[in-house]
Amino acid sequence: MTVRPMRWWDIESVIAIEHQVFPETAWTAEQFWSELAHVPANRWYVVHEDEQGVDAYVGLFALAPESDVQTIAVAQRSQGRGLGRELMRGLLDEARTRGCSHIFLEVGAQNVAAIALYGSLGFEHQARRSNYYGPGRDALVLRRSLREESVS
Repeated sequence: MTVRPMRWWDIESVIAIEHQVFPETAWTAEQFWSELAHVPANRWYVVHEDEQGVDAYVGLFALAPESDVQTIAVAQRSQGRGLGRELMRGLLDEARTRGCSHIFLEVGAQNVAAIALYGSLGFEHQARRSNYYGPGRDALVLRRSLREESVS
């Protein structure tokens, strides 16, 4: 898998994926601009491209010893091929490289596929945030230690 750093010119493609994957909670272009302004100090954002252009991206906030998965999305055309897993592996490696000992993320409580992916990567349930994504849309807070070896 080949990824490259996300750049400002990727934001339009990333926003299109955001609206496809997260129609009710999509980030704005301004949010991505704000995140990219902190690269490389305490952010890491990469994109993956296929023959049609950007088809996936992932973002990390890292301020050792803690880190957070800021975002991850795979365009519908590329889902089901293990791309999300590979992006998460890269993100976990980057967090370790930055000296982080654990990582957190929030995921929609109804997002069964994502919850299964994160569980298979060693994330464990920590808490539930009511209405995090809007009325009636809770989030699960998941945590993973980064001290252990990479999970396949």
